[in-house]
Amino acid sequence: MTKWHAAVVASIFAAAALAGCDYLPFGYTAIRDIVAAPANFEGKEVKLKGKVTNITRVPIVELKSFALSDDTAEIAVTTQGSLPAVNDSVALKGTVTSMAIIGGQALGLHVNEIKRLP
Repeated sequence: MTKWHAAVVASIFAAAALAGCDYLPFGYTAIRDIVAAPANFEGKEVKLKGKVTNITRVPIVELKSFALSDDTAEIAVTTQGSLPAVNDSVALKGTVTSMAIIGGQALGLHVNEIKRLP
């Protein structure tokens, strides 16, 4: 095998490994980091895990959300999927969003769930 072939094979394996990164048991962001510096995370994808502490469902506007708490802080998560039960352990990938950031403080800070992780 030439060096070029070896590089192609290595690239394929690297791409396959990165595709499965969502399911690896590390790489989660502490919720306190998002709450403490929301501007650093605005619009970025994060992986979170924690316990569900509260759920909200407003059928008229199709709003479904839950509060997710880890050992550091709590954040609201909006979802298009099914709502978990209170005290369920949840891992997810989502995008950090807020209505506004004023003086470093986020108004309406939440995570839009992209997908639930096992």
